[in-house]
Amino acid sequence: MRSLLTAAAISLAFTLFLTPVFLRLFRTWGWGQVIRTPESGNNPKHGAKRGTPTMGGTIFIVGTIIGYFIGAYVGNNPPTISGLMVLWLMVGFGVVGFVDDYMKVRSQRSLGLSGWRKVLGQVIVVVPFAVVGLSFQNLAGTTPASPYVSVFRDVPILWFFALGPIIGWLIYLVWIMLIGVAASNSVNVTDGLDGLAAGAGIFVVGAYSLIAFWQFNQACAGGKVLLPDVQGGCYEVRDPFDLAIVSAAFVGALVGFLWWNAPKANVFMGDVGSMAIGGVIAAMAILTRTELLMVLVAGVYVVASGSVILQRLYFKLTRGKRLFLMSPLHHHLEMRGWAEVTIVVRMWIIAGLLAVSGVGLFYVEWLART
Repeated sequence: MRSLLTAAAISLAFTLFLTPVFLRLFRTWGWGQVIRTPESGNNPKHGAKRGTPTMGGTIFIVGTIIGYFIGAYVGNNPPTISGLMVLWLMVGFGVVGFVDDYMKVRSQRSLGLSGWRKVLGQVIVVVPFAVVGLSFQNLAGTTPASPYVSVFRDVPILWFFALGPIIGWLIYLVWIMLIGVAASNSVNVTDGLDGLAAGAGIFVVGAYSLIAFWQFNQACAGGKVLLPDVQGGCYEVRDPFDLAIVSAAFVGALVGFLWWNAPKANVFMGDVGSMAIGGVIAAMAILTRTELLMVLVAGVYVVASGSVILQRLYFKLTRGKRLFLMSPLHHHLEMRGWAEVTIVVRMWIIAGLLAVSGVGLFYVEWLART
């Protein structure tokens, strides 16, 4: 518990008190936000935000790393392969986003990496994550990731390797890539209003920290089972406590960052930040064996990306008609006259309700087994 609280506190303090220092550096380096122009697509009138320091995601990425390692040291809980895998996906996706942001800032246009190049970068990051996920067994034979599709835990009948090792590996890699790319791009799509993606991320990753901590207390092996006489509800997760630590560090970093990112934002997270959030969510879902539950826990991001998909499908099927005034959904609400703060706060509420609902279903499933 000391590691968990220390990690969250250090990350919070880092982003809360050191963000102004980073902002001075960002202004010196010319890292100002580029606002979309009419020729690159319609957008609500956010012209006043032009020049606001961006790429702030680098701040909470660094804060998370520092908080995690200090927390692990203080509590005498050495970093595990699972915790490092979360950091890998966070940093790896963040690097892809950083390249995209830097190209925009350097050219002073809203066009960075093309969509397919961005996906290619994400795939390059995800593949090593997936391979390592089925390696590094602990003494109980448990690997960080699983060769099964999971909801609240592994679903035995949904085994990737049922058709043989080669096909099994291909299906497994595609599945992990789908989760990583979908989560990262969904958060990226949601990041369009001050504080929206960061505030929602606090609820989502916070929910995963609770899930991981509960799995630690109910671990089948290597953890402290609260009810040792009831094994039906225990969890086969490689390093649940370390997952709780790294996710708590990330939540702390996001809370401190949100102080400066909330409307009216002093700094934007950029693609480096939104993709990093998606990376953490994807990693936590995979490593806690709750991959399909992620659709509910991170439902606010699903709604945003889903609205974009629906808009494009409707546009093609109706030959030019639009389902929304503008996608994603939060920009549609802006076009309808909603104030930015109103949209952000209400989306936070929805994010919280969906995250709590996911944790609630997770707990109900455990009760049903015990």
